[in-house]
Amino acid sequence: MKKPRAAVGSRPRKQTSSREEKKEHALNSSQARPTIPDACAGTTPEFPEAPAGQARRQEEVVLQASVSPYHQFRDTAEVTVFRKSLLSWYDLKKRDLPWRRRAEGEVDLDRRAYAVWVSEVMLQQTQVATVINYYTRWMQKWPTLQDLASASLEEVNQLWAGLGYYSRGRRLQEGARKVVEELGGHVPRTAETLQRLLPGVGRYTAGAIASIAFGQVTGVVDGNVVRVLCRVRGIGADPSNTFVSQQLWSLAQQLVDPARPGDFNQAAMELGAIVCTPQHPHCSQCPVQSLCRAHQRVEREQLPASESLPGSPDVEECEPWDQTLGVANFPRKASRKPPREECSAICVLEQPRAPGGARILLVQRPNSGLLAGLWEFPSVTVDPSGQHQRKALLQELQNWAGPLPATHLHHLGQVVHTFSHIKLTYQVYGLALEGQAPVTGTAPGARWLTREEFHTAAVSTAMKKVFRVYEGQQSGTCKSSKRSQVSTPSSRKKPRPGQQVLDRFFRPHIPTDAPAPHSTA
Repeated sequence: MKKPRAAVGSRPRKQTSSREEKKEHALNSSQARPTIPDACAGTTPEFPEAPAGQARRQEEVVLQASVSPYHQFRDTAEVTVFRKSLLSWYDLKKRDLPWRRRAEGEVDLDRRAYAVWVSEVMLQQTQVATVINYYTRWMQKWPTLQDLASASLEEVNQLWAGLGYYSRGRRLQEGARKVVEELGGHVPRTAETLQRLLPGVGRYTAGAIASIAFGQVTGVVDGNVVRVLCRVRGIGADPSNTFVSQQLWSLAQQLVDPARPGDFNQAAMELGAIVCTPQHPHCSQCPVQSLCRAHQRVEREQLPASESLPGSPDVEECEPWDQTLGVANFPRKASRKPPREECSAICVLEQPRAPGGARILLVQRPNSGLLAGLWEFPSVTVDPSGQHQRKALLQELQNWAGPLPATHLHHLGQVVHTFSHIKLTYQVYGLALEGQAPVTGTAPGARWLTREEFHTAAVSTAMKKVFRVYEGQQSGTCKSSKRSQVSTPSSRKKPRPGQQVLDRFFRPHIPTDAPAPHSTA
């Protein structure tokens, strides 16, 4: 036996100067296609330098030439009104969340920073409703930085299981250990030092911790704040563009309330989360509606043509406007690169008559890369054509558990799971070792668990989906949720012509050497 293996708006304005007009058109236009990523995100350009790179450089020159006052807060009184209105609304409407209660009631600054830190990391790319239970269990298990620093990565992965983006938990623990072992147990007090010293802490997280826990007057920009600022100032350009991102951070810094920076930042995020939502914003409930360029634009678009003022068209008219979207025309939706597609054959290997009860085999992923350190069923990356799938999978199983009967390996179905950058199709197999001596030895990095132990182990959501297929086949019914089932072609609405091509491209392949499966996704 060997191991391990590889991982898988506004009133019409006077005509502006040509330079200003170019700048404002760029900030408003959804025709522009800037592809320079946010410098704060630590990413690199996705496209070659020429000729696209030259076009981007030229666009950056235009963007930086000037910033139209239309997209800024030039009036101090306007900024004051914005702050007062937003904070008054927040004091009345803010949600009662466990991390807010803990931070507000904590006197010790390091414990307060830790409480904020954990919540901000968990909330990245994850809904509040999902985070609440995870946060509560986390703080019960590790109430201080010292507690987290002394935990094992296995324990961290086990509690984080199902929350997604698993590197967040690992980085959080690495940061806790650095604070305890190298910084004397004290969390850095400013956004600048937080970002510089702590692994996994970027510009936004650093600003959130510094403002909420330590009262530093620094603005923050997350997805909710981007949406609020783009609508309030009528910015229709791609927020991921480097220059546009810089302007949004400047606006956030200009607006943050010096007396209540933490509350202000939370209020701006709260506004984007529950009022200024992506699809169906509740503009009538917005405390800063009177200052919102996007709302002004909606009102102007609703005016009859006879009431429109004559003269040259406003530069805002340059970009396409969808009347049905209203303020949701802002900000411009950035084009996303589709996830790459991979296929994997995976097997639930079970010993039904093992001593002490039935046991299933799990193997541990490498300590780096996708799902680092988590446990999964043995699997191999295979060609989507399905050729030699069973042979490769059987060999992988034998690497972990020794000789196995090939005739008992049955194809059960498939699971499609999309990670942040990978769409992975699992061809699910099952193999029950009936009527033979129990397998006791395994290679390093593998272990046999009971079903109960599996459900509490550090496994990903994808593995739980795979196991549901296995359980469903055993009981003769699919136990996967309605949400996870792939619809059959007959149950789908008739697609558009272009969508038909996409459907054919993305339709998962069923291997020819397997019986007809049921599918979950």
